[in-house]
Amino acid sequence: MRLHTPVPVRAALATAVTAAVAVTPALLPISAQAADTAEISEIAYAGGNDTDFVEIVAEPGTDVSGWTVGTVTRGGSPQSGEHVTTLDDGTTVPDSGALAVEVPITNSVNSGDRADGSYGSSAFVVDADGALVDFDQIGGVVGGQGVVATTSGLMPEAVHGQEATPTGATAPAGQSIQLIDGAWVAGEPTPGERPDGSGEPTEDPTEDPTDDPTDPPEPGEVTPIADIQGTGAESPLVGETVTTEGVVTAVWSEGGLNGFAIQTGGSGGEAKAAGEASDGLFVYAPNAASSVATGDSVQVSGRVSEYYGQTQITVDSQGPVQLDEALEAPTPIEGVFPEGDDVREAHESMLVLPTGDITVTDNYGTNRYGEISLVNGTEPLFQATDVVAPGEPAQEYEAENLQREVVLDDGGSVDYTGSASDVPVPYLSTDEPVRVGAATTFTDPVVVGYGFDKWRLQPTTWLTGENAADEQPVEFADTREAAPQEVGGDITVSSFNVLNYFTTTGEQLDGCTYYEDREGNPTTVRGGCDARGAYDAANLERQQAKIVDAINTLDASVVSLEEIENSDAFGKDRDESLSILVDALNAEAGGERWAFAQSPDSLPADEDVIRTAFIYQPDEVQPVGDSAVLTDSDAFGNAREPLAQAFTTGEDEEPFVAIVNHFKSKGSGSGDGNVDNGDGQGNSNADRVAQAQALVDFANEQKEAASTDDVVLLGDFNSYTEEDPMQVFYEAGYTNVGKEFTDEQTYLFGARVGSLDHVLTSESLVEDVAGADIWNINSVESIGLEYSRYNGNVTNLYAEGPFRSSDHDPLIMGLNRAADDDGEPTEEPTQDPTDQPTEDPTGEPTDDPSQDPTDDPTGQPTDDPSTDPTADPTDDGRDDDQGQDDDDQGEDNDDQGDNGQGGDDQGDNGDLPRTGTGLTALVVGGGLLVVGAIALLAARRRAL
Repeated sequence: MRLHTPVPVRAALATAVTAAVAVTPALLPISAQAADTAEISEIAYAGGNDTDFVEIVAEPGTDVSGWTVGTVTRGGSPQSGEHVTTLDDGTTVPDSGALAVEVPITNSVNSGDRADGSYGSSAFVVDADGALVDFDQIGGVVGGQGVVATTSGLMPEAVHGQEATPTGATAPAGQSIQLIDGAWVAGEPTPGERPDGSGEPTEDPTEDPTDDPTDPPEPGEVTPIADIQGTGAESPLVGETVTTEGVVTAVWSEGGLNGFAIQTGGSGGEAKAAGEASDGLFVYAPNAASSVATGDSVQVSGRVSEYYGQTQITVDSQGPVQLDEALEAPTPIEGVFPEGDDVREAHESMLVLPTGDITVTDNYGTNRYGEISLVNGTEPLFQATDVVAPGEPAQEYEAENLQREVVLDDGGSVDYTGSASDVPVPYLSTDEPVRVGAATTFTDPVVVGYGFDKWRLQPTTWLTGENAADEQPVEFADTREAAPQEVGGDITVSSFNVLNYFTTTGEQLDGCTYYEDREGNPTTVRGGCDARGAYDAANLERQQAKIVDAINTLDASVVSLEEIENSDAFGKDRDESLSILVDALNAEAGGERWAFAQSPDSLPADEDVIRTAFIYQPDEVQPVGDSAVLTDSDAFGNAREPLAQAFTTGEDEEPFVAIVNHFKSKGSGSGDGNVDNGDGQGNSNADRVAQAQALVDFANEQKEAASTDDVVLLGDFNSYTEEDPMQVFYEAGYTNVGKEFTDEQTYLFGARVGSLDHVLTSESLVEDVAGADIWNINSVESIGLEYSRYNGNVTNLYAEGPFRSSDHDPLIMGLNRAADDDGEPTEEPTQDPTDQPTEDPTGEPTDDPSQDPTDDPTGQPTDDPSTDPTADPTDDGRDDDQGQDDDDQGEDNDDQGDNGQGGDDQGDNGDLPRTGTGLTALVVGGGLLVVGAIALLAARRRAL
């Protein structure tokens, strides 16, 4: 795409503004695109402030003296007084019917918590009487939620509390967004001129023309669909008016797509190669899509354009014309759906029936947009740094990921938690879950599409929960497990992030704002106070019930907790929330099954409002001494300090020390080494490395204090398996149990699975590990099943039980601690070793992925203190810890995170097999070398 310099735009803008003041009224007709009243028609923001403008269209000669034009940031407030201007007396709309008003606009488009999809600043117009004329938002999703204006004194009261209308359009550098035929599109700025076109983007053709440019078709001549599509990423006929024919293969007259697909008669059946032309085409026909049906043979005429990367024509006023003679029906292309942009481009808008192994790799947007990301193979996509080293290896790995993902869509563009909340959401239910890692089988053909930077597979009609029984083109395997796998051992240790479990609710505090369900009921705290969890008792009850069910079913001897309320922040006993949770666990268990490790006397002076904790089963383990919190380390100024507690089974002479952690998240960072440098580790990597180093030192101190070498480090490290902070532990001799004993992951972010949560054992403790399992009850489930999200749509998605009780999955490890009566070591791990060790993820994405994951991730930030700098000066500075808005899928619910993290089998302890086969081999080998070596094995029991 050609970039335009700001100079001509600036000159045109100056001319347009000057002409507006001197123009005399003229009786000129308003074009069909304009409304009866004034409205915003163009927003230019993608250059410097000297080229920014907001354009108003109105009847030529309209007096706009005293009107106010301004812009607000994503936070809903003007960035400064310069971003609001009042028009001079005598200002009128020129003969062109368009008035460009120079006003700065913040050039920032991002995913966020106050709008659907990617969104940016918003522009408003208020007339001289103080009435709001228009308020439009850059980006977002048409029909979805928009930015809500604050009560800033910099703008008129008419804007206060108003919600901007999302345009759904964003502009590349040098372009603007323009209202054309009722739709917002990107194009070359036209200040002071009415944008013209068909309602589609007016992007320029690629810089390099084809060797053989396509001649424009003659009027009335039928142009084959393949000629319209061309063999490149864009049509060679963009901007031309053409006539073509085809068979209708899909109709989307409802749901927002407003069109239908046609395909050349008799085409299809065989897969195309990269560089070939597609035989399918999307026809944009907002007023005529309902006049056709699947199987019709039609002729259509209209202007060719590229809309969000998809070739289409906008049907003219005549609409589609039925052909007298039916065309041969096209045949769906059956086979493995191709990977890579070039070959997918060759199938754009054609019927396909994907076959072979296909796996769900993301369901984060399912409850909101009816989208499910898929990938060929038996595994989902992995976070790069969960598999390979950060830097170039991770970048190469992620580049291949991007070529593999495809979105199964719903044939619509609505928000099922917004304007379409009364329409049953497709794909989701409480009894037939769509889980990441689930095998997917296509039962009916779909149409290949492209939009919002992703390849899509569209059902042949708008799919909703009402027609799913007849129209849903896929089936999903149910991969739920009612309980974790048996991990062996005489005790078990687990880690569980409880997603902002706060017993101090928002309604108990002054100033708390809240998110709402579709009926306007409060759900979770949004801001304005220190609480981060449920807004009221009813929501807390639902949240607590799911957490209690999950922990009691997990049934570990020791459970570390992350993201539980630090009640001291509310003037209460620090352990109050922890005590309430334990009481609830015991009530459901029917006895005094659980206890908690009490807080130590010595605590950091400035703690976060969330904390870590330990609960345990006294019948299985007992605490030894008091707990301890790291209090003298600068490394944890932006994270939760580690908490240590020694435990014993009562039968072994030597205790083990467990240390729970919650490191700084990836969503924000400042200072050397803390800004995301693109290596896949996100923000604050240097801080997490420092925290890892401080933790190793703290663990050494706790080992000495407890007179043991046995240490378990566990919790939410906000680091994927192969990232720098984890290397600190490997180099210190710790073994990553999740990596070596399981092939599952604890978290989903950005359609990639990976483990942010880890259990690591010291060298002396590795031989005691009997097995491990990651119980995928949270990350792989739809966010719509959370306690605060279940009523976002008319389909009630709340169900009792452990599923989606949090956004992280618990990891449980079995340990052999008790000695036999004869003093000999216990038997080998109960998990039977396989003949071959479980294959670790390769350095390249597998052709056949197998496993599972929101934003957050449930979705949203949930942990860091509000000292981190904000993206916009108008933001309130706190991490969005409620996980409420689907757009801000945040890495680990702390801050909105980066989406390129991951890990592999590198590190000092990478030689242990996941199944424990290596341990068995050591024992067998010892028996072959020294007959009767039981005594030797006992002596070496803790020295692997």
